[in-house]
Amino acid sequence: MSKAAEHQEDPIVNLFPIVQDMVIADIQARKEVGKERYGTYLQPFNGRSALWDAYQEALDLCQYLRQMIYEEEYVASASNEQSCGCHGGNAE
Repeated sequence: MSKAAEHQEDPIVNLFPIVQDMVIADIQARKEVGKERYGTYLQPFNGRSALWDAYQEALDLCQYLRQMIYEEEYVASASNEQSCGCHGGNAE
């Protein structure tokens, strides 16, 4: 079964930062980057297709996420092979 279909346990409370707060800070930073880059903040009816902008960004996001998944699985696989004395695995 693909991990994409597996259920995960409920999250546990911990002392790490709150993700939403980090996202809000990132949005503020991106807001200013947009102002510097384009001379204006992002507004409705700006002459661009927000749907296509978002779709293109989502495609990029999917690629970055899949890259990270592959890299984590590859490193874990390589680590497991080294710890068990296995040789020459095919990381796919």
